[in-house]
Amino acid sequence: MGLGVAIQMDPIEAIDINGDSSFVMALEAKRRGHKLYHYQPKDLSFRDRKVLARVRALDVRRELGNHYSLGEPETVDLSEMDVVLMRQDPPFDMSYITATHILEHIHPKTLVVNDPVHVRNAPEKLFVTHFEDVMPPTLITNDREQILEFRAEHEDIIVKPLFGNGGAGVFHLKPGDENLNSLLELFTEMYREPVIVQRYLPEVRQGDKRVILIDGKAVGAINRVPAAGEARSNMHVGGRAEKAELTARDREICEIIGPTLAEKGLIFVGIDVIGRYLTEINVTSPTGLQELGRFDGRSIEAELWDAIESKLG
Repeated sequence: MGLGVAIQMDPIEAIDINGDSSFVMALEAKRRGHKLYHYQPKDLSFRDRKVLARVRALDVRRELGNHYSLGEPETVDLSEMDVVLMRQDPPFDMSYITATHILEHIHPKTLVVNDPVHVRNAPEKLFVTHFEDVMPPTLITNDREQILEFRAEHEDIIVKPLFGNGGAGVFHLKPGDENLNSLLELFTEMYREPVIVQRYLPEVRQGDKRVILIDGKAVGAINRVPAAGEARSNMHVGGRAEKAELTARDREICEIIGPTLAEKGLIFVGIDVIGRYLTEINVTSPTGLQELGRFDGRSIEAELWDAIESKLG
């Protein structure tokens, strides 16, 4: 029997159908006979202890320039849906956090993927701090003196905003770079929260590996290689995706974190591994399904839907 599936995401007209993970999740749901609805976070409401959304029936197809159709808007009680996919992109700001609080009211009667409580409690650069022996040397602080001491110890460092995404605001400061003080002044003006400082990992030149986990189990990986002259490997800033195999260290990291992910209802997770180190755990709107599927010849989105449907009995 088909499920009612509401997808909370950004405007569907703007997505890249050859790279977007939400799109192939929707295609697979359609293939299985599920009824799809689309809405944006701004369409979400809480009224009289009900979680409402102004949705539109959604149809999808892999046709460039003609990849979707939307029905007329209607307001529905999301508790009457079987599944809500929380798939809007970060930033992980108060708007994002508010959406998790609202969706918490319907989960798990309606299965929200990922569990909104644990999405809220697992910002990608902070969640990783809860696991032993996985992170590179890391400092999270607003204290300028501690940052200077960290730099004196490690010399070659990365400075980035704690709640940034997509590689935005990531700076590589090499030994002798005189811009640290100016950069900290800029960050202080732009952000109230601490910054995150890490030892630079030269292994990033060989790639930043994205590993996909479904219900706490690693299902595959792609390697994202930064462009020449670029410290970031994110695809939208010129990173190149390559086929990758899971190493023994990758599997060790997944075995360390996997049980916690499964316990917390974090069904679809993407982690970033550079060399031997885990740098981020992405639970908000993970990507990489299409790239991994092309390299491995598998339908990772089908494996993901198998996991989702198993939660519904």
